[in-house]
Amino acid sequence: MKFFLLTFLAAYLAGNIYLFVRALLLVQGHSIPIKVGFALLYWIVALALFVAMIFRDAAWPAWIGRGLFTVGSVWLVFLLYMILSLTALDLIHLFVPALRHRILWAFGFTVCLLLYGYYNYNHPRIVELNLKTDRQIEGGEVRLVALSDVHLGEGTGKRALKRYVEMINAQQPDLILIAGDLIDNSVTPLYRERMEEELNALRAPLGIYLVAGNHEYISGIGKAKAFLEKTKINLLQDSVLSLPNGVQLIGRDDRMNRHRKSLDELHAQADPTRPMILLDHQPYELHRTDSLGIDLQISGHTHHGQVWPVSLLTDHIYEQSHGYRRWSKSHIWVSSGLSLWGPPFRIGTESDLAVIRLYNK
Repeated sequence: MKFFLLTFLAAYLAGNIYLFVRALLLVQGHSIPIKVGFALLYWIVALALFVAMIFRDAAWPAWIGRGLFTVGSVWLVFLLYMILSLTALDLIHLFVPALRHRILWAFGFTVCLLLYGYYNYNHPRIVELNLKTDRQIEGGEVRLVALSDVHLGEGTGKRALKRYVEMINAQQPDLILIAGDLIDNSVTPLYRERMEEELNALRAPLGIYLVAGNHEYISGIGKAKAFLEKTKINLLQDSVLSLPNGVQLIGRDDRMNRHRKSLDELHAQADPTRPMILLDHQPYELHRTDSLGIDLQISGHTHHGQVWPVSLLTDHIYEQSHGYRRWSKSHIWVSSGLSLWGPPFRIGTESDLAVIRLYNK
C-alpha cells in the first residue's frame, strides 16, 4: 500500500511538472507578475486535493473544504487526459510538422471529454438481474437493491444523496444491501449537511444492511459507527443474520481489519439449507465463495477504475472487476459504484445500481 501511494505521488508530481513546463509556453512574452501569478495558481490547483485530504476534519467553512476537494479531484483527471492528449498530438506532430498549438488542441479535447464524463457519471444505469437459487425462500423470492461506493462527503453531498435515495425507493425493494464505502474520507460533512435525514428516507420492509469498506476505516470506523447509529442502516461486521423469509446475510468486515474472520468461519455459522448472500466490500477470494456454494456475493470497491485507462488496470488486478458473473455455484455481482471517489467523471465506465430478484421457483 505504501509503495503504491509513493508511486502515485511520484507520478502525480512528475505529471504536474511536465504539464507546467508545457503550459509556461502560453505565458511567454508576458510580464513577470503574470508569470508568477500563473505559477501560483497552477500549483494551488495541483495541490488542492492533498490539502483537502490532509485537513478533511478541519473546522473551516464548508465551501472551502468542498471547493478544494472538487477543484483538486477535477484536476486529477484533467491532468491525466491532458498528458495523454499531448503525447498523442506530439506523435502526430512527428508526421505532420505543420500541426501547431498542440496544448490548446489538447485542452479543448480534454474539456469536451470531461463534460461527457460528468454527464455519464450523473446518469447511473439500473441493472436488473433474475437469479435462481435451489434453496428455499419463504414466499418464493426476494427483491433487493444492491449498491456500493456512494462515498458521502465532500464529493457526494446531500443533494446527490437525495437523488440516489429516490432512485432506490423507486425500485420498491424488499431489502437494501450496501457493499461498503457509504462514507468517504470523513464523517464531518455528513453531520454538517445532516445526511442522516436522507438516509432515513430509504424504505425496505426487510431492512437496510451495510458492510464496512476501506473508506469507513479511513474516516474512522468508530466515527462511522456513531454516525450510522443515527440512521436505519444496520452495520454487519463479521456476522451472520437470518431474515424472516429465511435468507441469510453474511456480512464480512473489510480487509482493512487484519483480524477479520475468514470466509470459512463465517460460512460455518450459516445454515447450509437456506439461501446465503455474502456482502464483502473488496472482491477477492471469489473462487472460495464459489467453492462454498454461497448463493450470491455482492461487492464493490473497484469502481471499474472510474476512467479509462485505469479501468484496464482494475480488469488486470481483479478476477472480476465489475458486473455480473455466474460462477459454477455462485452468482457474483461487483458494482462499479453508485457514485465514486474524487473526480466526478465516468469515462469508459458507468455508475450502477443493481435490482436483483433472487428466487427459488
